[in-house]
Amino acid sequence: MSQFQCNGDQLLVNGHPLNLLKYHAGQTPFYAYDRSVIAQKVRLLRHKLPTALKLHYAVKANPMPAVVNFMREQVDGLDVASGNELRTALNSGLDGHQISFAGPGKQSQELGMAVATQTTVNVESFNELEKLRNISDEIGVRARVAVRVNPNFELKSSGMKMGGGAQQFGVDAEQVPEMLQLISEYGLHYRGLHIFTGSQNLNEDSILTAHRGIFELATQLQQGAKSDIESLNIGGGLGIPYFPGETPIHLEAIGEQLNELMTQFSDQHGDCEIAMELGRYLVGDAGIYVCEVIDIKQSRGTEFIVVNGGLHQHLSASGNFGQVIRKNYPVAIGNKMQQAPEKPVQIVGPLCTPLDLLANKYKLPKVEIGDLVVIYQSGAYGYSASPRDFLSHPHPVEILI
Repeated sequence: MSQFQCNGDQLLVNGHPLNLLKYHAGQTPFYAYDRSVIAQKVRLLRHKLPTALKLHYAVKANPMPAVVNFMREQVDGLDVASGNELRTALNSGLDGHQISFAGPGKQSQELGMAVATQTTVNVESFNELEKLRNISDEIGVRARVAVRVNPNFELKSSGMKMGGGAQQFGVDAEQVPEMLQLISEYGLHYRGLHIFTGSQNLNEDSILTAHRGIFELATQLQQGAKSDIESLNIGGGLGIPYFPGETPIHLEAIGEQLNELMTQFSDQHGDCEIAMELGRYLVGDAGIYVCEVIDIKQSRGTEFIVVNGGLHQHLSASGNFGQVIRKNYPVAIGNKMQQAPEKPVQIVGPLCTPLDLLANKYKLPKVEIGDLVVIYQSGAYGYSASPRDFLSHPHPVEILI
C-alpha cells in the first residue's frame, strides 16, 4: 500500500519499523495508526474541496481517544453517535458547539448530556424532539437541534445505504415541514439539516448526483422553516479501496460541483456553515492490524498459517462485517516486504470456528513462525467493531504513531 514506506524488509509506520513497533505496543496483536497518513488525507481534502467547506470527523469510524484528540486538531468539528463518543469528543477539549450527535435511539441521559453541553442534536423522530423539549424545560437550557432527513433518494453504489426508502435513520423528507413547525413552537434553537445518504462509495458520478439532490432538498425544506438555516451537514460517503479492482476516488469533479452548489445555496440562504462528515475516508487507510504467526500446518495440500489474532479482533477483515461475498483485505508479511510471493496460503486465527479466516488463498512470501502478518486498510471499524470477548481471548492494543 503506497501510504506506507519500507526500509529493506521492514514495513514503516510514520518512519518506525514494524519490528520495533511490536515492542512499542508491548504485544501482538496490535493496531497501529499513522498520524502522517491522516494529516496527508486532510491536506488533500483541503486542497481539492472548497475552502469554505467544513470538515467533520465521524468518531464512530475510530473512537480511540488518542485518534480523536489528534483529529480535533485536523478538522473543524466532530460527529458522535453515542453518549460515550460525546464524552470522548468533549474530553478532547472541543466545545459542544463544534459537535453534533446522530443516532436513531438516543437515550434520555445522552440527550441530557447533549443539551447541557450545547451539542447539536440531529433529531431522528418526533418522540426524540419531545424528549428534547422536556429536557430543555427541566434543566433550563435551550437545546440546539438539527433535523436528520431521510431523503426521497439514495446514494447509488454505496457500500451501506442510509437514506431513501424506509429507514430507521432520520425523519422522512415529507414529514420534515411538520417537525420544523414544532421546533419553532417548542422554542428550541434550530441549527439546520443533516442529510446523509450512504457510505463507502467509490463512484464519483453517484456522489455528484447525491450532492445535487441534497442541496435541492435542503433548499426545498428550508422554505418551511421559521428560522434561518445555520448549518447543513451533507454527510460523507467517500469510500476507500479495499479489494482488487477498486481505485481511490477522484475529488476534482466533486470539489468543482460543491463549489457551485455552495455558492448557490449561500446566495439563497446567507451565511450557512456547510460541513462534510467523514470517518472511514480520513482514518481507514492510515491503520494496520498486526498479528504474529504461531503455527504452520498442512492439510490435504493446503497450507494454513495460524496467527494469534482473528475475527474477534478484526471482524471486517474476516468478511463477517457486511460482506455478501467474502473478499480479502490487502495483506503483507511486515518483516519480509522485499521478498517475492511464493504460493497462496490460508491465514486463520486461533478461534474454534471456521469463520476465523483472515486471508483466503492469499499469495505471500515464504512464511515462518514469528513472522508479522499485516492487514492494511484497518484504521476504521476494526478494533471497536469487533467482538473482542468472543471465546474469551486476549484483546489487541492500539497505538497512534
